[in-house]
Formats: sequence, structure tokens, C-alpha cells
Amino acid sequence: MTLPALFIAHGSPTLALESSDYTQFLNELGDRLPAPKAIVVFTAHWDCPEPSVTMDESHQILHDFYGYAPAMYKIQYPAAGQIDIASEICALFSRSNLPHRPVRGRGLDHGVWVPLLHMYPEANIPVIAVSVDSLRSPQEQYDIGRMLEQLRHDNVLIIGSGGTVHNLRMIAQDNEPQDWAMEFDDWLDERLQQWNTRELFQYGKKAPHARTAVPSYGMEHMAPLFYAMGTADMSRTAKRLFQSYSCGTLSLNCWQFGDDISLVAE
Repeated sequence: MTLPALFIAHGSPTLALESSDYTQFLNELGDRLPAPKAIVVFTAHWDCPEPSVTMDESHQILHDFYGYAPAMYKIQYPAAGQIDIASEICALFSRSNLPHRPVRGRGLDHGVWVPLLHMYPEANIPVIAVSVDSLRSPQEQYDIGRMLEQLRHDNVLIIGSGGTVHNLRMIAQDNEPQDWAMEFDDWLDERLQQWNTRELFQYGKKAPHARTAVPSYGMEHMAPLFYAMGTADMSRTAKRLFQSYSCGTLSLNCWQFGDDISLVAE
């Protein structure tokens, strides 16, 4: 089974307890996908120079946020790990001479478990988290993703978890989508559908409102898009699955990479 790769916006941690059009979309997305044998998540909340891979049979989850309601800190997502898949990831990195690091006992950050809580609420599919490096160029991020492309052809679901517009200093007082945020995401969508990597890799200079959408202190949330995209380099097809905004600017846009299975809602 060949699965598409996904870029999923994980939004605010409170998404875990929300019921909305977006959480319904995530619920239905998990239902529409054939059951993967494992899930690999490039997460924006694990940003480090050396690619790191969770190497555990089981995970604790990290409540890596503060100032939220007590209920947020009681949430659990007891997904297993999968050392065989994690070892295969490390082997694929080694094959491409990419220095990397297996990590034991880290746990799953909210960039991993918040969207999976809605997609796979039973937590019955093994999960492997992989770090991103926001200081690498989009080309380098894409190329690292491409190293893992064969996993998709072996029934492994690869997800990039982040957010294309993630500037917490620009959130609005209401949920009315801001024009500038939509213009940035629409620019991305057009070039993703064209697989126009030349312009995408220069989005910081070419996309409208790029510096506002992806500030220098928030580049880690954009990075998972390129990692996930790279894992579909052979097929080079992209479809936007969902578009919405929380607090006017916090992007909840999601994309599918690879056209093996259509996930666009009818």
C-alpha cells in the first residue's frame, strides 16, 4: 500500500479539546485513509540541527505548553513506538550520508499528539517522531524528506505537522480570516499544485506577506511542509484538503502530497 504524505496544521494546543469544522475534517481524514502500519511525524516542536528520531517501544506525551486549563494537562495519547521503522529511518539517513541521532525517552510533543488525537483517537497505530531544522534551507528540508520516500510505499503515513501562517503576534480578536494570511496560503497552494519548487524554495522573497506569515522566530512551523513534500518527489502532485483560520490568522491549511489516494472531501 502506498500512502500519500500530509501536511497538517496542528493549530493551538486547545485544538485537542475543540469540536469544530477543522476537528471534524481531521476525524474524517483518519477514516478516509487506509490504516497505516505506522505514522512518522516531522514535528515543528522538535527543532534541532541534527535530524533526530524517537527510538522507543512506547511513549509518554509532553504537555509542552503552559497557562492552559487543567483539563489540557490530563490528556493522554498512549501510542506505541516502532523501533523497526525508526531504525529504517536511521538507515535511510545513513545511506544518504546524513548525520542523525536516535533518541530514547523523549516523548511525543503536542505537534504530534494533538492532530493524531482527532485522526486516530484510539492511539492504536505506532508513532515515530522526527525533528526538523528550521535553519536549513527549504531545499535541504525537502531533500531530507525525499530520503524517506520509500516508506510511503510500505504503508507508512508521513505527516509534516506545523502551520504555514503561524505568527502569534498577529492573531486577531475574532475568527474572520485576514486577507493577507489567505493571500500567502493561496500563493503557496498555487505553487504546490504546480510543484514549482524553484519559487517555493524562495517563498521568503517571493510570496506575498511572507515575513508576516513566517516570522524569523517562527520558521519551525513552516519547515514540516517541505519535509513532507519531499517524500512525494516521485509523484510530484499536491492537493489542498482544507483551508480555515483560527483567530483570523492562525492557518489551518492542510495539503496532501502524492496522488495515489484522493483525500479531497466530496
